[in-house]
Amino acid sequence: MKTGREPLLKRLPALFEIPALDADRARRRIQFMECNVMLPVKVFIVALIFYSFEYSPWIGSIGSTSDVVVESVQASFGFYLFISAALAIPLLAARRLPLAVLQWTAVTNALVDGLFLAAMTLVTGGMDSILFWVFIGLILRNAVSVPPGFSQIFLNFAMSLCYVLVAVLEFSVTNNLDDATQRILDFNAQEELGEPLVLRLVVLWLTTICCSGLELLLERQRLAAEEAGEFVARENQLRAAGRLAAEFAHQIKNPLTIINNAAYSLQRSVREKKPVAPEQIEIIQEEVSRVDQVITQIMGYAQLSEGRVEKLEVVEKIDAAIGQVFPPAVPTGISVQKKLNGTFPPLLMQRGHLTEIIVNLLQNAREALGDQGKVTVTASCLRDNVVVISVTDDGPGIPPARLEQVFEAYFTTKAKGTGLGLAIVRHNVELYGGTVRVDSTLGQGATFTVTFPAKSQNRPMNT
Repeated sequence: MKTGREPLLKRLPALFEIPALDADRARRRIQFMECNVMLPVKVFIVALIFYSFEYSPWIGSIGSTSDVVVESVQASFGFYLFISAALAIPLLAARRLPLAVLQWTAVTNALVDGLFLAAMTLVTGGMDSILFWVFIGLILRNAVSVPPGFSQIFLNFAMSLCYVLVAVLEFSVTNNLDDATQRILDFNAQEELGEPLVLRLVVLWLTTICCSGLELLLERQRLAAEEAGEFVARENQLRAAGRLAAEFAHQIKNPLTIINNAAYSLQRSVREKKPVAPEQIEIIQEEVSRVDQVITQIMGYAQLSEGRVEKLEVVEKIDAAIGQVFPPAVPTGISVQKKLNGTFPPLLMQRGHLTEIIVNLLQNAREALGDQGKVTVTASCLRDNVVVISVTDDGPGIPPARLEQVFEAYFTTKAKGTGLGLAIVRHNVELYGGTVRVDSTLGQGATFTVTFPAKSQNRPMNT
C-alpha cells in the first residue's frame, strides 16, 4: 500500500500548482484592478472619510479611552493618504516599470489598505461593524492583483490577521471603558473574543481558499484550451503538408504520364521503322518544361534559410522586380505606375525572399490582366518603421468566396497556373513577422498588400 500511495503523494502538489502568469497578463491584471477599479473607489472613500472626520464627527467629547482610539485613527488617516498617494505613482506609470516593481507595489498597497480598514472597522463598531464585508472585498481584489500561489495566500492570510487585530483592540478598549461610556456608545464589554471571531475568520479563510481554487480551475481550463488549439493547429499543419505532398505528386504524375505515352509512341515508331512525329517530341519538351516549373516553385516554397540576411533597399527591389516582370524591351499593353511615399528604412531580409515576394505579386497581376490593363505599385512607411507594399490591378477581380483560398498552395483559377505563387508570397512574408492580405471587388480588380516590420521582429528562420 505504501508503494501505491507514493506516486499519488508525489503528484498531489502538482494538482494544486497554479501555472505562473505571463508578464503581459500579470501586468494587465494589476492595471485593471489597481488603476481602473481601486483608485477611483479609494478616492471616493477617502473623500467620504475626510468629510466625516472634519464635518460630522462620529464621537463627541466623552473624554475616555474611545476618544484616544478615534484620535489615533484620525492621525493615521493623514499617514494613509500620504502612503496611498506615493503608491499610486508607480501604478499610474505601470507601463514604464518592471513587472516586479508593480507586483510589490500591489502587495504593499493591499497591506496598507488592510491596516487602515482595520482601524476604520474598530471605530465603526468593531466586530459588529459592517466593514467586515470589505475584508472579503480586499481578498477578492488580491486574487486579481497579486500573483497566484503562496504570495497571494500569504497576503490574504494577513488580511484575516488585520481583522484579528480589530477584535483584540476592541476587546481591550471596551473592557477599559466605564459603564456610563459603554451605555452612551452602546458598547458591551466582552469577557472573551469567543465564537463570532472564529466564524468570521472561517468566512475569510474560506473566501481565500475559494479564490485560489477558482483561479486554479480557470488557469487549468485556459491552458487546456490553449493546448487543444495547439493540437488543432499542428493537425492542420500536418494536413496541409499532406495535401501539399499529394498535390505535388499529382502535378508531377500527370506530365510524367504524358511523357511516358509519348515515349511509348516514339518507341513503337522506331521499332516499326516509321517516321518520328515531331508533335510527340514537342509534347515531351512541353511536359518536361512544365515539370521543371513545378519543381522550381516547390523549391522556392520549401526554402527557409538558405542564403544570408542583408540590408535591402525597398525602392531598388521594387524597380528590379518591375523590370523583371515587365521588361522595357518587350512591348506590352499593360502600364505600370509607381507611388512611393516618403523614405524607407532598409529591410533586413534575404535578398531572394523580398525579390520573390514582389515578383510573384506582379506576375499574378500580369496574369490576371492578360494583354492590357494597369498595374499600380504603392509603397509607404508607417510608424515604427513598418513597410507596406501594395500591388493593384484593374482586372476582373476575385470572387468573394475564393478570397480566403488564394494563398493556399496549388489553388489556382488559371489554366496554366501552378497555384504556388501567392502561397510563396505568404510563406516568405510570414517568415519575417509580416502579414499579407487581399482586397478585391468583381469587375474592379484586386489589391494585394504585404506588411512587414523593418526592425528585428522577425521569426526565427529555422522554424
